[in-house]
Amino acid sequence: MSYSNKIHDQAFDKYLKNTRNWKFQFSLIIAVIAIGGFFLYGALSNEMDNPEALQIGLGVGLMFIVIGFFSGRSNVNNRSWDGVVIDKKITKTRKDIGSGRRDAERYIFTVFIKSQNGKVYEIRDEDDETVYNYYKVGDKLRHHGSLNSYEKFDKSGDTIVFCNACAFLHDIEEDVCRNCGCPLLK
Repeated sequence: MSYSNKIHDQAFDKYLKNTRNWKFQFSLIIAVIAIGGFFLYGALSNEMDNPEALQIGLGVGLMFIVIGFFSGRSNVNNRSWDGVVIDKKITKTRKDIGSGRRDAERYIFTVFIKSQNGKVYEIRDEDDETVYNYYKVGDKLRHHGSLNSYEKFDKSGDTIVFCNACAFLHDIEEDVCRNCGCPLLK
């Protein structure tokens, strides 16, 4: 029973770098589409002419680039911390699906974690109780800041384990994530 030292594996650093790069590349693609779309709109429509449409497209494109940059940097400085599961709650809700049809019942599964500095965090899942059932009240957890994921201290009775990089669900006997290639913390 302990936290895994595998968290220092280079595969996690590579995963985080690839994720940051992908976020920024995706924002660049969206920016190019926005700029091109506004330019074409200005060239082909009677409502707005270029260069006004192009200027708007450049503004929207720049906004996407800034969002991509900050999105990629958002988890870089997050610190890890330890905590304890203090409560769990299931909330039943109804969702209006309209057209005179019956409302759909939805369930929200929430796990409450209190950090060592007293702040309470929540893990919420809608209509999936897997994570809810994975954690028990009293479980010690470590939040890995840069990955924004939780690791249980005692995994001795578990039959499943989540990848701390991509959250893919695995059998406890597996050692490496089939989805992203990072080691499983167990």
